[in-house]
Amino acid sequence: AFYQDFDCLWITCGVSVFPDTMPSRKDDYEVLYTIGCGSYGKCQKIRRKSDGKILVWKELDYGTMTETEKQMLVSEVNLLRELKHPNIVRYYDRIIDRAHTTLYIVMEYCEVGDLASLITKCVKERRYLEEEFVLRVLAQLSLALKECHGRSYGGSTVLHRDLKPANIFLDAKQNVKLGDFGLARILKHDTSFAKTFVGTPYYMSPEQMNRMSYNEKSDIWSLGCLLYELCALSPPFTAYNQKELAEKINEGKFRRIPYRYSEELNTLLSRMLHLKDYLRPSVESILQSTLISRHVAQEQKAVQARQRRRSDDPENPRQAEAALMAAELQLKEQALREREHALKEREERLEQKEQELCARERLSEEKLARYENPSLGKRKVHFAGDSKENVRPEQRAGTKPQEHVLLKKLQAPGVCSSTLGQAERNKPLKSRHMQGIR
Repeated sequence: AFYQDFDCLWITCGVSVFPDTMPSRKDDYEVLYTIGCGSYGKCQKIRRKSDGKILVWKELDYGTMTETEKQMLVSEVNLLRELKHPNIVRYYDRIIDRAHTTLYIVMEYCEVGDLASLITKCVKERRYLEEEFVLRVLAQLSLALKECHGRSYGGSTVLHRDLKPANIFLDAKQNVKLGDFGLARILKHDTSFAKTFVGTPYYMSPEQMNRMSYNEKSDIWSLGCLLYELCALSPPFTAYNQKELAEKINEGKFRRIPYRYSEELNTLLSRMLHLKDYLRPSVESILQSTLISRHVAQEQKAVQARQRRRSDDPENPRQAEAALMAAELQLKEQALREREHALKEREERLEQKEQELCARERLSEEKLARYENPSLGKRKVHFAGDSKENVRPEQRAGTKPQEHVLLKKLQAPGVCSSTLGQAERNKPLKSRHMQGIR
């Protein structure tokens, strides 16, 4: 039994169990024709029915595979899912047919084909490739290997371990695509070394041939062999059997590339094919070389341009659809916020109107009450002098204060005259009385 941890993928005794949620089905694609066949399956050109996009899938029969081969298959699927780079064949989908123990790996379609076919064509036509093309291939492959060797997630380093012309593809724009990660291996630490004997013999490094530990410098050797073959149209080391090939590789001697190519390119290839792995240049060192600096700058600008128009790229319908949905959601959220703000303002206006209506209603009620009972609207102020105890009896009878004052003034002369008359009458009496006493 085999369990792949970070992919949640089981392959148990020839029966595969994938996650329950599969992104698509086999019926979602239309097979156009078969591109090539292998020992375990075939590669077919297909069309996605949803949008008509041309893709390819690798049809692999895992029913007859050994456990080691199944592990390599799962490893390739996992790596293709995680490695996203413009110079690496893009992974789109995977489909499992449990009834026929077949796995379909849907990938990017490269129209031009692989470098092996291009080299064969050049041999037939007896022509060499231009140095500019070779340098462009070197720059793009170095960028792809940098993505593998310098992965930032998980602290892992990916070794391709099978760099050869048949695994390097070209799209319609002559861009290089690194593919076929079936023999790739993940090293968890910088000091780790792989010890398995895998790869194509013509491009194997000396440490691989001698079954010694190896690291990412082994991919640099294979890259040097590939570039040498692009220039010379044949590998740097050839033999009729593996033993003789191993001897030539361990000797490390090869002919110079044709003189039509520059000395700088020949020197760089010689460094890449050095027997001592620690003397071979790293990917970063190759990318910093003045020989390909111009091509590296062009590729970096192209990557930035693709990132800017990624949302509008017709080759990424799912990303464009996701961007469109995100834009629609933003518009809906903005409309909802505006509607909420309008409702809040309307609620405040209604509350203000309600307060005004309540105030008007109170005023109306007061006016109505005063109209029905006028005395309610007048209030009498009482002073201390207006009380009944301070009012004279004649005023209590109903005489008003002002009329009483006038009447008093009119009666005053009469009162005075009567008083004087009374005084005169009493005076003689008093005198006669006093005389009698005497």
